[in-house]
Parts: sequence; C-alpha cells; structure tokens
Amino acid sequence: MSTTSKLVTFSLTASDGMARCGRIDTPRGEISTPAFMPVGTAGTVKAMYPEQVRETGADILLGNTYHLMLRPGAERVASLGGLHDFMDWQRPILTDSGGFQVMSLAKLRKLTEKGVTFKSHIDGSAYELTPERSIEIQTLLDSDIIMQLDECIALPAERKEIERAMELSLRWADRSKTAFNNQQNRMLFGIVQGGDDAELRAKSAAGLKSIGFDGYSIGGLAVGEPQDVMFRVLSDITPDLPWDRPRYLMGVGKPDDILGAIERGVDMFDCVHPTRAGRHGHAYTRFGVINLKNARHKDDHRPLDEASPNPNCRRWSRAYLHHLVRTEEILGAMVLSQINLAYYQELTAGARAAIKAQRMTDFAAETRAAWAAGDLPVL
Repeated sequence: MSTTSKLVTFSLTASDGMARCGRIDTPRGEISTPAFMPVGTAGTVKAMYPEQVRETGADILLGNTYHLMLRPGAERVASLGGLHDFMDWQRPILTDSGGFQVMSLAKLRKLTEKGVTFKSHIDGSAYELTPERSIEIQTLLDSDIIMQLDECIALPAERKEIERAMELSLRWADRSKTAFNNQQNRMLFGIVQGGDDAELRAKSAAGLKSIGFDGYSIGGLAVGEPQDVMFRVLSDITPDLPWDRPRYLMGVGKPDDILGAIERGVDMFDCVHPTRAGRHGHAYTRFGVINLKNARHKDDHRPLDEASPNPNCRRWSRAYLHHLVRTEEILGAMVLSQINLAYYQELTAGARAAIKAQRMTDFAAETRAAWAAGDLPVL
C-alpha cells in the first residue's frame, strides 16, 4: 500500500511481526526503510565528506532548523540554492523543527501559545520560532521531509506537565499543517508526544490522525527514561499509528535501541551518537562497541574487524587507531565516524533483509548474541 496523492510517497514492501520494510520515493531519490539518518545539524555530518556519508549506505540526512536559523540563516541558504546545493548533498534531507531545542535550551527560551522565543546560544540575540515560521524555514531550506513544531520535555515529569506539552504540541500540529499547505513535493510529519503515559500517547496519536499527516514521528523518548520504558511506549503506540505511513523515532539512538525499535514497528531513526562516539574514540562493530582509548590496543596489530565489509575496519591496526585517538589526531575522528555510520547502515540493511526473508527474530537474536560475546580477545 502507498500514498498516491503526492510526488513523495511511502510504500510497504514486507513485514515480519511488527517489523516493517518499505520505501519512501522522493524527487531526490529513494529511501529504504528501516533507515538510519546521519545528523548534519549545521549543514554537515561532522568529520565526514558528503560522498563518504553516501558511501556508508545513507539515503537521507537530517538538518536542524534551530541551528541553521541562527547560522547562516534560512533566507541566506535559500538565496544560495537551498540546503542540498549549499552542502552538496543531492539526496533527500529531513529537517527537525527546532522542537528539541525547546527542551535542550530551556534556560534560553520563553514558551507561549504562539511559539517559542530563543536567546541565541551564540550571541544572545532573540529569535522567535512559531509553527508557521518553522515550516517557512524548513521550506526555505528546501527540506524533503518537514517536521511540525512541538514541545519536547525531559523525563521523568509530572503527568500534568506531560499533558500540557502534549496538548500544546497538538495545537501546534494543526497550525503546522495549515502552514504547510499541502505541498506536493515534500512530506509533513506530525509528532506524537505524551511522555511515558500510554493514555496521553494514544490521545496524541488520535489527534494527529484526525489532522492527517504524511508520516508520524514519535518524540519525547531517549530523554532520560530507561530503555525498557522506551520500548514499552513504542509497543503501545506503534499499533495506533497508520499502517501505511512512515514512523520515525526521533533522536534514537544506540544500535540496541534501534534494533528493539525496528522490532516494534519503527521505520526511521536519527542520532548524533555514532559520530559523537567516533570523535571520542569508540567504534561500533559486530562485536559491539570497542573503546580504542584503552591501553590494551596499543600493541595490537590486528584490524578492528578483518571480516567487515567496511574497508576502514580492515585497513588500519588497532594500535594505529589507538594512537590517533590518544594523540587527538583529526584522522581518528574521521575514520571512527565513518566506521560507526557504516555499521549503523549495515544494521538497518541487515534488518531490511531479515524482514523480507521473514527471519527478523533470528536476525535480532544473532545480532544481540554477537554483541554479548564482545570483542575478540587479544592474541
């Protein structure tokens, strides 16, 4: 089944239990789901060339409305040809609405029914972000998938506060839909809020469905709650979301978070973690995470993983990567960021293949068993 009234469409190609495999077709290219979207907050994936990001298997990147609003400015990006030309990434881009910064920059903002006023973390100047302005900025950036403005709050929180933010997000969702004005060459996603409260999540989902969106995001998770709480919320909410629309879990996460969310019916993910971990000396492989700061690697001539399909996992010794990390050489951040992004793409590609083959349960068990076994011992 697929949406057919727009130039951007979503089609489901297979399912296995709650796990789904599909495709988003856009004028700028196809996005295979489950999909991991590397984060290019300010118009770049840190320590990576655009072509390197694409070579890892990424179909789509994420940009951030708040940061690009501050620098270089949405109107300036538009005058320079849009974000795709500006950063030389000609495939799809999803833009966050700025809603996450409502939470992360709480000390620098004022929230009203109209929207949110930020004091720039750069120079203290004031910026107003309303649902309408967020949609305008994302359109100026020429995003392919646009997010409604919402209020994201940290957990744990009082139910009354969770409900207030969820209701405000619903009202902003309605205004975002009006401002979007049924653009045919983009998708607009609503964002399900409601914290860890099943009743509030269901109410949010019902409200968003009544408005009608091209896709449905699950926000307000991985914001302080344990993983089991996140998984419980996902198990509760994904059955309430339209089967024929993509589902996007915002800001998640580590590989085990992503695997568990795929099992619970999520299609899309983004997170800064793989590149941030790479800059801090951590590499993700089929063995789990390897901390290359550890002294045990300093004399280890072996590559990270000689059986990996990623050449960077086979090219250098662990001793050399340890040296790069300990001396804070830029190459270390570049190589480990590439390794991590490539592993995330290997994980989602593996999940897609498993869903098509009706063996998602086995794939998940095998993957977790390899992580649990851990890294190969030093010989």
